[in-house]
Formats: sequence, structure tokens, C-alpha cells
Amino acid sequence: MSRWRDRTYWLVGASEGLGRALAERMSRAGADLVLSARSADRLEALAETLGGNARAVPMDVSDDDSVARAAEAAGDVHGVVYIAGVYWPQPATEWVADEVTTMFDVNLTGAARVFGRTVPQMVARNSGHVVAIGSLSGYRGLPGSIGYSSSKAGLMHLAESMHADLKDTGVRVQLANLGFIRTRLTQKNDFKMPMMMEPEEAARGVFDLMESRKFKATIPASFGAMFRASALLPDALYYKLFS
Repeated sequence: MSRWRDRTYWLVGASEGLGRALAERMSRAGADLVLSARSADRLEALAETLGGNARAVPMDVSDDDSVARAAEAAGDVHGVVYIAGVYWPQPATEWVADEVTTMFDVNLTGAARVFGRTVPQMVARNSGHVVAIGSLSGYRGLPGSIGYSSSKAGLMHLAESMHADLKDTGVRVQLANLGFIRTRLTQKNDFKMPMMMEPEEAARGVFDLMESRKFKATIPASFGAMFRASALLPDALYYKLFS
């Protein structure tokens, strides 16, 4: 656990759910935390709960200026974890344009904004840690999931590209692809969600990955194996099974 002491991590999307649970776990391990999300009140309350090793920096990841100000306030961090995400379930037959655009802007472009402010500093000093929170839904297109699964697929691809470029440097990139977590987002679903995780369980999986030297993990592993295997199925069989 001592490896986390005197290390500062910027958690983006830390006010609730997985982000809050991961902040609590990392704080117990001794890391100093910069907590960001849109809700200043929830961030301040969480920072107070965690004590002196956490501070709140409110930010809207969909706004370039907000990200720039927050990055300056966060300072030269050792690591950044991008957890922020929004979700509205919908099929292409019921396309809601502003919701789909927002999913891409927060889930994918927001990550590019944050990484664009942190990764170059890490490259310059040849030291750093980047963690992206992907989704099992990003492995292949799913019905009723335009916007969300596609934006997560883009984030996963971004992490894979960064890993390819940085794997032989001092900057470590990791990708955690998660299944269903009990949050206000999954409460929007009207279907059975297998292997539902509590935020604390999901945070434990992400933290275990961060403590390892692996690039990628699917959480839970058994559920993730099905999604990874789906990429090998012929189109006709895949769409028959997953529709």
C-alpha cells in the first residue's frame, strides 16, 4: 500500500457511484486525490469525508475552458483516472439527438480534453499513470445502446492507442472495461442486468488493475469473456444472439 503515499491522482467523475467508491479506496491506500465532477456540493462533501488528502475541483468535461481551468488547479498530477460518463438507453429508431451528442461529448471527447491536458506533461517527464474506464458494451455494437456503447468503444480505442505509443516509456496506460454497476445510470434500464456489481465491488476490481502491471481488465472477468468472444462471431449469428 505504501506505493500510493505521496502520489497525487486526479479522479474525473468522482462525485458518486464508481468514482466515489474508487476515491474512498484510493484514499485509504494513502493517495492524495483531486476530485472532479460537475457537482461542487457532492465533491466538497466527499473531500471532507476523506480528510486532508483530498480536494475538490469542480469541472464540466464538456467545456474546454472548464477543463483547462481544472487542469491548472489540479497541477502536475502523478495519475489521472477518467470515470465520467452519462447514459440514456435508446435504439436508433428512437434517436434523441441531444442525448446522443452529450454521451459522445462526455464519455469520449471529455476524456480527450482531460488527457490532452495531462498526458503531454507525463510524456515530458517520462512518468505518469493514465486509467480509462471503458465498458463491456464497447466490444461490439448492441441493440438499444446508440450513443453509449459507441462512445465507450471510442474511449477503449483511445486507451489502446495511447498504450501502443507509451508502453515502452515511463507513462503507464490502463483500461478497465466494466459490466453493470448499480448506479443511477443503470436504474434507467428496463431489462435484466446479469452479474450486477455494487460500486465498491467494481472499485475493488479497478484498484486491483491499477496495482498490477496489466494493461487491461474486464470486470467481472467471467462476464467480460462473453463480450470478448462476441467479437469473433459472424455478423448473422452475433445479431441473432444479441438482439
